[in-house]
Amino acid sequence: MVTEDDGKEAVKLARDAIETYLETGDFVDPSRFELSSIFKEYRGVFVTLNKEGNLRGCIGHPYPDSQLDNAIVDSAISAATRDPRFPPVELPEMDIITIEVTVLTQPEFIEVPPEELPENVEVGKHGLIVKKGYYQGLLLPQVATEQGFDSSEFLSHTCLKAGLSPDEWRKDAQVYCFEGQIFKENTPRGEILEEDFEKACR
Repeated sequence: MVTEDDGKEAVKLARDAIETYLETGDFVDPSRFELSSIFKEYRGVFVTLNKEGNLRGCIGHPYPDSQLDNAIVDSAISAATRDPRFPPVELPEMDIITIEVTVLTQPEFIEVPPEELPENVEVGKHGLIVKKGYYQGLLLPQVATEQGFDSSEFLSHTCLKAGLSPDEWRKDAQVYCFEGQIFKENTPRGEILEEDFEKACR
């Protein structure tokens, strides 16, 4: 899991990446920050922007396909400038925008017989990845809570997301779980706190 100090650095990196890009058009080089070794790990991450209590952008790397530091920079800039639901953020807006970074843990293979998978998936805590051959699908932890899924339904919907039949988890698909940690500013450029992920998903 990410420490509180690392979570604060993640949010600071996200803000610096956005403001630098909006001001100069340049991408921040994470190596100029004194970051711990966890930022070199391959992790999934989402960056969310909120403006006066309303969503202003949210984009991320759901899969651990990049180093955490690079994924934060890319996700932060994308959330500010490439979320198709919103116009690009303008630099003065950053004075009234709060930043939230959700860091995903490394996916772990759930090594149990298929019939025992539901009892090993904790709704509201676990996100899921289902893999079979070239097919792969991911659903974040909050999806099950938001949709009212039980663990079996969550497994089935993750299979559907992967383009598989909903009962593939009962056969030979590989199922992985992961968790998330949310770190967010309480005010623009203000104190950075860790939020209860399960509470945030409800």
